[in-house]
Amino acid sequence: MSGSDRFRPEQVACFRYVDVDFDKASGRLRCRYGLDELAFEEWVTFAPARREPVGLEAAARLVFLLAGLSYYKAAAPPLVSVPFALTPGERALLEASYRDGLGEYAYRNDLDLSGLVIDAAAAIPFRTTRPATAERALIPFGGGIDSIVTVEGVRPGAASAALFVVSRQGDRFDALEQAAAVSGLPVVRAERLLDPKVLRSAALGYRNGHVPVTAIISAIAVMAALLDDRDAVVMSNEWSASSGNVDHQGRLVNHQWSKTLAFEELFRSALADVLRTPLSYFSWLRPFSELWVGKRFAELTAYHGAFRSCNRAFHIDRAARLDHWCGRCDKCCFVDLVLAPFLPAEALRAVFAGNEPLDNAELSTAFRTLAGLSGENKPFECVGDVEECITAALLAAARVDRLGSPVLGPLARELSPAVADPAAMLAKMLRPQGPHHIPPRHAPSDLLV
Repeated sequence: MSGSDRFRPEQVACFRYVDVDFDKASGRLRCRYGLDELAFEEWVTFAPARREPVGLEAAARLVFLLAGLSYYKAAAPPLVSVPFALTPGERALLEASYRDGLGEYAYRNDLDLSGLVIDAAAAIPFRTTRPATAERALIPFGGGIDSIVTVEGVRPGAASAALFVVSRQGDRFDALEQAAAVSGLPVVRAERLLDPKVLRSAALGYRNGHVPVTAIISAIAVMAALLDDRDAVVMSNEWSASSGNVDHQGRLVNHQWSKTLAFEELFRSALADVLRTPLSYFSWLRPFSELWVGKRFAELTAYHGAFRSCNRAFHIDRAARLDHWCGRCDKCCFVDLVLAPFLPAEALRAVFAGNEPLDNAELSTAFRTLAGLSGENKPFECVGDVEECITAALLAAARVDRLGSPVLGPLARELSPAVADPAAMLAKMLRPQGPHHIPPRHAPSDLLV
């Protein structure tokens, strides 16, 4: 592409939702979009179903609406055109997904999306009234400590549970597959094939940045659940996912926005508007802290040699994908920190294969940032909030097998003057923290006392 015909995002007037169709025989969903006259096409492939379940067309529309964010971001024009009417729940979800779900993207690209207009007619909601039994649970699974704890928590209350995995066409992540195998549960799969143009954003002159992936996966999971005759999608988003990273233009920017309680409630409302069949959507971890999750995971020893949360294990480019923990990224640092109060030091060194972040003094700044001491914003990663990290650091530093730690010792000395009772902080963190939508049949024992 020459300089004269290079794509110019600032000149694009409108992002268009063109059309969506689902082929029952092949299980393929096609979504088509446009930035003015520039066309994009995405495919999502599901296992073919024997019948077309009630609510499938509405679920396909939600995938279509939310997947569109991956193409809108190439230019971020001021107008979004939708060719069909939206219920109040759908509109509220879509507007928030653009303004808040793309908050990090707007922050990094120095854009203001507050004036965005979504042009769509108004539809009357159906409003499902029959509750779902949530007996046949589908659990989106990422292979990390959060989804593993959810799997083992939901399993006793579900007549039938399965994992759900979304991957690129023809690709699977070893880090995820190994943990899934330990669970012994069946895996329901979907393959997402993005338009190849968006993977060449820099070369083509497109804007790029973070999109609310969990929102898109949630919609795909709902469609997969209907096709597999399941009545619940159970997420693994804890309460601190609602904590943001930075204020920008009067809005809270949150890397994890589509894991927040706000998103969960918007998505539940949209489902209630359109599905016409009972299906439950909730996070099993919603009222709990990352420390509660870490303590639970420490007891699930069968997974300790199989899980991996390092982002570099999930690199799109297979040549750059690691088959081990990198031991240096913010995600590695956080997972190590949140497990350190509950697992022996040697056990964590074995998890990181001798490359444990807490043994690396060069990572002191990363840990100080997690604990809110460096003056830097909370990392744009799926990590816990400052209070969780402070509590974990002080408790881990107090362990006999962590004495002399090159990271924890200095960190604890810096934190200790402001924290009178780390044990009391832990007790608080191990109690339910806030509202949730967990059905009684799946309620953890902590919610029943």
